[in-house]
Amino acid sequence: MNPAVIVALTVLLSATALLALARIVRGPSLLDRLVATELLLATMIAAVGTEAAVNRHTRTLPVLVVLSLLGFLGSVALVRFAAGEES
Repeated sequence: MNPAVIVALTVLLSATALLALARIVRGPSLLDRLVATELLLATMIAAVGTEAAVNRHTRTLPVLVVLSLLGFLGSVALVRFAAGEES
């Protein structure tokens, strides 16, 4: 793969992760932090997928599945928690 493409992907994924971390820290609400956490997890999944595509292997496929399940279950649990707080 072209080194310029790899550098561009690294810069974009890093910028996305930093912006998501900034939103997690700043808040202001729990749901804002939840969305930022989901974005950070999606960025991590994209980074692992990009690494697998660049190196042309499938060894990280179980990691991608576990990260996806973790994101889904975590968001469902936090939404249920947030809905319980509002009542």
